[in-house]
Amino acid sequence: MGRKYANPPVVEAVCELRLTPDTPWDMTIPGLIYERLKDTFPNREQRLIQEIELTQGPEGFQQQIRTSERILFFTKDRKVFVQLGPRLLAINCLKPYPTWEKFKSQIKKAFENLNEVTEVRGLQRLGLRYINQMVIPASPTELKDYFQFHLFLGPELPRNMVNFIAGCEFAYNDKDRCRVQLMPTASGGSEGLTLILDIDYFLAQPKGIEPEQAMEWIEEAHSKVEEIFEGCITDRLREIFGEVK
Repeated sequence: MGRKYANPPVVEAVCELRLTPDTPWDMTIPGLIYERLKDTFPNREQRLIQEIELTQGPEGFQQQIRTSERILFFTKDRKVFVQLGPRLLAINCLKPYPTWEKFKSQIKKAFENLNEVTEVRGLQRLGLRYINQMVIPASPTELKDYFQFHLFLGPELPRNMVNFIAGCEFAYNDKDRCRVQLMPTASGGSEGLTLILDIDYFLAQPKGIEPEQAMEWIEEAHSKVEEIFEGCITDRLREIFGEVK
């Protein structure tokens, strides 16, 4: 079990499952899943989503914007929603974050119902992402007082840094990766410096696990995300979050 906080900084958590191309899919699947989930997710919407796809070709890396249609199912308070697109299932949880057990149960319910309406033949990508927002005091700020993950500036560099992004990617076993990024928001405001800590743990090897192992993988991914989060912050931030002893 990880640490508990009275004011957790999570503003959004997302679990995304992308299915392999050989998984059967047609236009009836979202409606069939909605019938199974509508007691929990009664509000239904349709949206066009734009995604940036990075591909490598003979001329180097190229960006392509891909537009896809998604069906969204919301809880009554719209704090949790399920996204369905062609061979894609995502479960989003917005602030206030409940508990991992509650969020995990919603992931499990959505995935089990997907398995009931189509044969999931493989997982192309599986990811668990946590976006954390935190405000640190406006007085002269040293990031090292609050974070163990930040930019290092040598003594000969200017100190009046107005924007930055710190990021890296960690490897786990032969198939998993965890991408970590720290950056300020566009406007800090008078309360202090507002920062985003984005932790994205994902299956980097297509078909790296079998579909029946998905929930076990998601549980392990959550443990790794918690470890990374705690490794990124100091006790001064834990005081701001109100650690529950």
